[in-house]
Amino acid sequence: MYNGGKILIGIIVFLLFAAFPFYNNIGKVSAKPEPKLNTPVIQQLAEKKCVEPKDFMKAEHMQMLNDWRDSAIREGKRTYINSEGKPFYISLQNTCMNCHSNKKEFCDKCHTYAAVKPYCWTCHIEPKEKRS
Repeated sequence: MYNGGKILIGIIVFLLFAAFPFYNNIGKVSAKPEPKLNTPVIQQLAEKKCVEPKDFMKAEHMQMLNDWRDSAIREGKRTYINSEGKPFYISLQNTCMNCHSNKKEFCDKCHTYAAVKPYCWTCHIEPKEKRS
């Protein structure tokens, strides 16, 4: 091999550049976001409960919204019966966003942290944040 040294140096330089994002972030941790539940509607509720329990909503809310969409738009069903037997009107804007009106503090923080881009606002009108 006449150019073995050059090839070896090239491979090492390539590996350094390819691994840069990994060794540059060693020891850096991003803080897990805590959604803010201090909206006026939630503060006025006697029983501060969501449609389903908190752990279920954290893990399954997007699947639930997809199921709601299918039920409401494709099947014409507008009532959701939760695990406790309580009925809820199926509506992102009128049910979910009624209580969780602080989109930037509630939705966006977690979605940014998880690096997901939900497509809710391609059909629905994005709520306007109230300045305090």
